Amino acid sequence: MPNNDYIVALDIGSSSIRTVVAQVIPKDKPRIIGVGVSVSSGIRRGEVADIEEVSNSIAQSIAKAELNSGIKIESVYVSIGGKHLECFETKGVIAVGRADGEVDESDVERVIEASQAVSLPPNKEVLHIIPQNYRLDDQEGIKDPVGMSGVRLEMQGMIIMGSAPHIKNITKCVHNNELEVDGLVISSLAAAKAVLSKRQKELGVILVDIGGGTTSISVYEERNLMHVAVIPVGADHITNDIAIGLRTSIDVAEKVKIKFGSALPREIDKKEQVNLADIDEGEEGTVAQKHVAEIIEARLEEIMFLVEKELKRIKRSALLPAGTVLVGGGACMQGSIDLTKDVLKLPAQTGFPVELSGLIDKVDNPAFSVAVGMIIWVTEETVITNGNEFGGKGNGNLSEAFKIVVGSAKTAKKILKKFLPN
Repeated sequence: MPNNDYIVALDIGSSSIRTVVAQVIPKDKPRIIGVGVSVSSGIRRGEVADIEEVSNSIAQSIAKAELNSGIKIESVYVSIGGKHLECFETKGVIAVGRADGEVDESDVERVIEASQAVSLPPNKEVLHIIPQNYRLDDQEGIKDPVGMSGVRLEMQGMIIMGSAPHIKNITKCVHNNELEVDGLVISSLAAAKAVLSKRQKELGVILVDIGGGTTSISVYEERNLMHVAVIPVGADHITNDIAIGLRTSIDVAEKVKIKFGSALPREIDKKEQVNLADIDEGEEGTVAQKHVAEIIEARLEEIMFLVEKELKRIKRSALLPAGTVLVGGGACMQGSIDLTKDVLKLPAQTGFPVELSGLIDKVDNPAFSVAVGMIIWVTEETVITNGNEFGGKGNGNLSEAFKIVVGSAKTAKKILKKFLPN
């Protein structure tokens, strides 16, 4: 079982695996005490392609975090992403149980459970059930109905589901390192916890997480999660394009992207050259920096056009006043903000994780948004886990094992007791 004094977040990405260890301090912000980063191998577009390689990459990240923090890591919360994720709206309806018509925590629990009575596609499992609004008789838009009076209670929310085989593969990679899984959190939702304010969510905002193999988005309006999607194109595709365009290796292309990359070729002088020999002794010749920028611009534009396509699907194109917040390693690209503004016709900014305490200089980067967001998620929300899946004594199915219910605090605590082992 997880150590109550520490929270360990394991962000398994296509390019990097990041481990963040935080100390839980009562009545204060979590304190970052350890960070470990390793190169990710065996992950393709957010999904496991080689269990042994992923297991080894996790081991390296965990070992660095243990050395950095001075503690032995035994269990972790794990991020989950990939194009296998899907979301859809759900609705639960119940009759209020008490004779006097007052809604209590058990009613909220029952209406959330009622919302799960949906037919799932084969090999899909529920990851999150997120209540958005409640309706009590004729009164709509209720955020927390506990204590109110009525006869009929309805809940409108969102179910996020993922591929059962992928879930099992990810947990197997973690278990191969003799670690328990405390819970799973969708990457884009974790990142939103770290970088989005309540005001942004109220006005309407889209979070775009540009990872290595995928780009994840989450859209909020009136503080409700409206849409989640994963686009199977990310920053690694930019690197691949540069490698092809410059006829060089992936490693050299990545260094060129990081050191000279820009998404705005119009701002680069045609005379500016990149000497490849300065990047790698085995390379020779020069290439126009403007040409590199043109390659980057083309692929980043493609990513943003796919994001725009998702906004059109939910009828929110150019209609989110709080604009776009970019996170992930790809968000650090020079000119990415201006390009995003041009394509999406929205304000745009880079998102940085909220300030915690401790080793904040090591996580003050958009690439750490997911890991830091997981720490915040765990401290703010109650995560329901099932001991049977994670090595304890509980009973239940895979769906229950990975569910995270966001509701009133009292309700979440009550539901938690139901699933935890005695």
